[in-house]
Amino acid sequence: MHVHPLITDSAALANLCARLADAPFVCVDTEFMRENTYWPELCLIQIADTEEAAAIDPKAPGLDMQPLLDLLVNNEDVLKVFHAGGQDIEIIYNLTGKTPYPMFDTQVAAMALGQGEQIGYSNLVDSWLGVTVDKGARFTDWSRRPLDQRQVDYAIGDVTHLSKIFPRMLERLKKTGRGAWLDQEMERISDPANYANDPDLAWKRVRISGRRPEVLGRLKAIARWREEEARSKDLPRGRIVKDETIADLAGHPPRKQADLAKVRGLSATWASNDIGKRLLAAIEGAQPLSGDELPPREDRKPGLGKDGALVADLLKLLLKIRARDIDVAARLLARSEELEALAAGQRDGLAILTGWRFDQFGRDALDLVEGRLGFGVRDGKLKMTRTEDLA
Repeated sequence: MHVHPLITDSAALANLCARLADAPFVCVDTEFMRENTYWPELCLIQIADTEEAAAIDPKAPGLDMQPLLDLLVNNEDVLKVFHAGGQDIEIIYNLTGKTPYPMFDTQVAAMALGQGEQIGYSNLVDSWLGVTVDKGARFTDWSRRPLDQRQVDYAIGDVTHLSKIFPRMLERLKKTGRGAWLDQEMERISDPANYANDPDLAWKRVRISGRRPEVLGRLKAIARWREEEARSKDLPRGRIVKDETIADLAGHPPRKQADLAKVRGLSATWASNDIGKRLLAAIEGAQPLSGDELPPREDRKPGLGKDGALVADLLKLLLKIRARDIDVAARLLARSEELEALAAGQRDGLAILTGWRFDQFGRDALDLVEGRLGFGVRDGKLKMTRTEDLA
């Protein structure tokens, strides 16, 4: 594989992207910093197919990134391969308003191949290639320039290894017939809605007890205000106000700006400065949350009760057995909340009762809940037993 020197000029990048546009797939990774900013600061992009690899410096003066962005979000003939790509996709979405499509995530694929729920990149490389990844540059400040060759080599390794692993992984998925299992997961990961930060929805990330419309309306207004402040200053939202302080302000709103000095988690200077004035204006302008925005009452959900909780525990045991038997990560088959809903009597809207999940697990889960399946021990191993077999 030909590895290019660090790309810092527009012509070299355009030529690279023109060649990669004909590749069946490209492996993509990014290096970024987000500790001190609202928006993740993109510091490096690495890309490779089976023939060539390069790291691109987005901080290079005058670099036109458009050919690369077009390749990632506008070329649907090229599959984009990531490993645990959520944050990489978020960065691309922030730059373009789109997500890479089609895409493939090797961490998710590893779940279907029995390699655990969240296998790390180093372990993936070791298991597929027998190569130990040098972790020496993991804690690099990627925003500092110049980057030395060791840093660039470390970064490019993330995509050169992946370009060898992906075809092998794809072949094994085809042999096991599990490639179709991943389609729904890949569609979910690439959904742009996952990466859009709508200030009007920011309140949903803040934990607060109760569902009083006036309290939640203030929470929505304050969370939206914090989001806008953080964006305008390019600071992490927690640097503006922490979640627990937002919840406290929503439940116990100050009557005047001077009262902000008494709020734990706020600087006393907010009692008289402009940011405190804007916060108070947000609180005073808050409207009670409308009925269709209110979160559902907990008691509207089917209640488990004591017996239901025991059934849910049996379903979780069944999940462990089934995941072990077919060598797949349990979380890819089902999530705890789905099992609890099934135990409580819910049948509609559960992923485990549709498609491949129903064939691999959901049918047995339903049979267990409805009394057609039990457990037994055979040859020292816990096994599933059909009740009709016991008759």
